[in-house]
Amino acid sequence: MSRVLSAHQPVFLPYLGNIAKIAAADKFVIFDGVPMERHGFSNRNRIKTATGVQWLTVPCRLDDHLSKPLSEIRIVPGNWRRKHLRAIELAYQKAPYFEAIFDALRAIYSKDWHYLAALDRTLLDFVLGYLGVDIPITCASEQGFEGTKSALVLDMCVKMGASTYVFGPLGRDYADVEAFRKAGVEPLFQEYRHPVYPQLHGAFVPNLSVLDLMMNCGPDSLEILKNG
Repeated sequence: MSRVLSAHQPVFLPYLGNIAKIAAADKFVIFDGVPMERHGFSNRNRIKTATGVQWLTVPCRLDDHLSKPLSEIRIVPGNWRRKHLRAIELAYQKAPYFEAIFDALRAIYSKDWHYLAALDRTLLDFVLGYLGVDIPITCASEQGFEGTKSALVLDMCVKMGASTYVFGPLGRDYADVEAFRKAGVEPLFQEYRHPVYPQLHGAFVPNLSVLDLMMNCGPDSLEILKNG
C-alpha cells in the first residue's frame, strides 16, 4: 500500500499551500529539530484588514535563533496575545464564520505560552480539526532522524515507511531524486496554484494565513484550498 508522507517546519497559522500539503499525505512530520529561519513563517503570518495586509508576529528570543532548534525557541512575554486577538477581531468581525472561530482562538490565546513550537502545533491542530483533516502527526525532534538536507528527508521517509514524499516547491533545489528512487521513495514536488475565494476588504489578496479562508468560507474551506 502506498504511504504518502509530507513534512514542514512549524508554521504560525499556515498559508493554504502548507495545509494542502498536509491534506495530501497519509502522515505529516513537523520538522522542529532544525534552526529557525530568520524572516520565515514560524512565528508570523498575514491577515487582511480594512487598511491592507497586517502581520501577526509572535516575539521570540533573538539569542535562541542561532543556538537552538525550533522545538526550543522561547516566546518573549508581553501583550502580543491581546494585540493579535484585537487585530483578528477588527479584521474579521463581519466575516460569515467569525464567531465560532474567534471563540476557539481566544481559548488558545488565553494560555500562557512559553515555546513557539508548542503554540504552532496547537494552532495547527485547531485548523486541521476545523477543516476535517485527520492524519497522524509526529515531531521530528522525537524521532532521531539523521543526516542533513536531502539525506535527512530520505532517512525520515525510510524510517516512517513512506513510499511517496511530497516536497515543497523549493525541494527541487536540494532533493537527490535518484537516491530517493533507489530507496523506493517517489519524490513529488508541490506546485501550489492559489485559489480565489470570497474575501472582505476589497480586491483579492493571496498567500494569507489559512485563517482568512476559514473566516470567509467556513466548512467549504478544505475543498477550496485543495483545488490549488
